[in-house]
Amino acid sequence: MMSVTLQFFSIILLLPRTSGLESVDGLSVNSASRSSHSGQLSSPQCTYTFILPENMEERGGCWPSGNDDEYEGNSVQRDAPLVKQSLSYQRIQHLEVAIDNYTQWLQQIEGYIKDGLKEEIARLQYIAVPNHTVALLDLSSSLLFQTAHYSKRLADMETQVINQTSRLEIQLLENSLSTIKLETQLLRQTSEINRLYNTSKALEQRMQDMEARHHAELSWVADEQAKLEKLITTQTSIIQSLEFSLEETNSNSSTLYSQQIQLQDKVSNLLELCSADKASTSPWKRVDEQRSFHDCAELFQAGFNRSGIYAIHITLQDTKKVYCNMETAGGGWTVIQLRKDGTLDFNRTWKEYKMGFGSLSGEHWLGNEFVFQLTSQQQYTLRVELTDWEGQQVFSQYNSFHLASEKQNYRLFLKHHSGTAGRQSSLVINGADFSTKDMDNDNCVCKCALMLTGGWWFDACGPSNLNGMYYPYGKNTGKFNGIKWHYFKGSSYSLRATVMMIRLADF
Repeated sequence: MMSVTLQFFSIILLLPRTSGLESVDGLSVNSASRSSHSGQLSSPQCTYTFILPENMEERGGCWPSGNDDEYEGNSVQRDAPLVKQSLSYQRIQHLEVAIDNYTQWLQQIEGYIKDGLKEEIARLQYIAVPNHTVALLDLSSSLLFQTAHYSKRLADMETQVINQTSRLEIQLLENSLSTIKLETQLLRQTSEINRLYNTSKALEQRMQDMEARHHAELSWVADEQAKLEKLITTQTSIIQSLEFSLEETNSNSSTLYSQQIQLQDKVSNLLELCSADKASTSPWKRVDEQRSFHDCAELFQAGFNRSGIYAIHITLQDTKKVYCNMETAGGGWTVIQLRKDGTLDFNRTWKEYKMGFGSLSGEHWLGNEFVFQLTSQQQYTLRVELTDWEGQQVFSQYNSFHLASEKQNYRLFLKHHSGTAGRQSSLVINGADFSTKDMDNDNCVCKCALMLTGGWWFDACGPSNLNGMYYPYGKNTGKFNGIKWHYFKGSSYSLRATVMMIRLADF
């Protein structure tokens, strides 16, 4: 901000001698001694002292001090503090007051000069020589010129003040807009904070409720677990007692069966001694003929053409009851596996699959050991019949089939596949070991018997498992541990019924 001060300067006029000191409307005039000029009248020297404003660039003592750089250019400080704004207002007020004072003062000076000049000119017309008149006129012209110059400077100053005032007003307006904007943002942020607080409070309440429910569920689960553990302990003891009773019953049944066989042998011998008619149709003779057959094919060839349960002899000492299918594909089939209603659990141990389980008139597994003994004597054919839940029946047949011994994990050997249950065989042709949940012989680290349930020739969890979990209709799809035959219905479709049968290859 430019400051304004006052400056004293003197103007010396050559006027006619007057007596003493004269004052002209507030202007001091000092009389001096006369001096003579060559060939002209001598006149006294008068000294006029004028108080004029100093240059705008110089600073004054009464003008408010400040940094001029703050007001240069057209830059507007948006975030100026309120203290600086009040200081700017004070400077503007001081400047306006000074400009008004200087304007009044210059007007008075101009009036004084004009009045003084009028009087002096009027007097000089009579008493002064022409040279003095010329000097006075030059002085008047100079004074008028200086007056015009300072008036112009004052007008420029006033223009600068107006510009500065406009810039300050614009700055204040922008500051007001910025303040309004900040207040709006603050209100929005406050509203958002309140909303987040309410949301956080609601979530905290929900978390507390969930924790309470979780603790209640945990306590309930703990109680149920304790009950289940107690129940499992009780059931384990009952199962152990039942297993012991079952073993005793099996041993008793074996003893009774052996005694029955011996009794039948004695009866047969007595009949041979007492009967002379060798063509007799006595039922005892019929039983004697039946016990000499090695499989269902021999029974069928001997005239037994009705499906049912028969006793066959693998050796003279080993007798086994089997179910013979005398109707399908020419008859003479010995059934080694049957599933039809899911009443029997096939997720059994190695020993159970070895000896067989189930009822011959219903779902059952004949036994790996018996199938091994039977197929190791002659060449057999395997037929697998499948039924889906839509009623479609298909089959796969293998013209060569036999099992290896228990030492070789009842390894499966097959040849010459044919049938309607898929172009390819869903059983491993090249041979696969039998696996159960307690005897892992597959080629996968995942233990297929545990993952897919049941005992089977899994290989690497292969494309079939007819001893898997039984699923009823509506729940039989999307089940990878069900009764599956991949090349018929896919690996995730659980079948309704299956039958595995063997027969002499040269039947």
